[in-house]
Amino acid sequence: VDPSTLTMSPSTGGMGSHGGYCGPAVKPIALNMVAQIGRDAATAGLPVSGIGGVGGWRDALDFIALGAGNVQVCTAAMVYGFKIVQDMISGLAEYMDRMGFATTADFQGRALPTVTEWQHLNLNATSKAVIDQASCIQCGRCHIVCEDTSHQAITAVKGGKRHFEVMENECVGCNLCVLVCPVPECITLRVLKPGEVDERTGLAVSAEIGDWTRHANNPLRPG
Repeated sequence: VDPSTLTMSPSTGGMGSHGGYCGPAVKPIALNMVAQIGRDAATAGLPVSGIGGVGGWRDALDFIALGAGNVQVCTAAMVYGFKIVQDMISGLAEYMDRMGFATTADFQGRALPTVTEWQHLNLNATSKAVIDQASCIQCGRCHIVCEDTSHQAITAVKGGKRHFEVMENECVGCNLCVLVCPVPECITLRVLKPGEVDERTGLAVSAEIGDWTRHANNPLRPG
């Protein structure tokens, strides 16, 4: 909407309408659909072309690792030009050399066994965020998101100085800080081993896999 006229923008002949859904925002949906095809016994093995939010080699990798035999690019080529495809090819080629892959078939569908439905995730698995102080640029984004929207588990000041550090007695391992950190690998999640005590709960991490279908908070769990 144009804020000065309060009319639709862009418009055709003074009128506007709703269009399609494309670009980076559609990628999670597209990845889910590709993975579902690869996991379903009725469709597993069918040729799949991944499309939806492919803007870099990492996006192409995601689709291929979840079962796509090739990928297509539309929005990114429209915005940045066809040369962006060359960047994708070179980036993916460097990754493959680093990993020892000769062709994309070497890693096609490799991530599928690690995909499951949300209700089957192991709720007994426990992780804690860890900030690499040597890599931290002290932007404070991790503290802000944790303080305002999560569990207030990251310090902003320590010893009177600006310092960002995870308080394990508050951290639930939600991954939010990892997502907003602008420095790759600066914040990672450390998985607690079975038997290790979770400082937040004071309980030892269980070795038993417990998903939502059997969780005590699930009112529909089998008796």
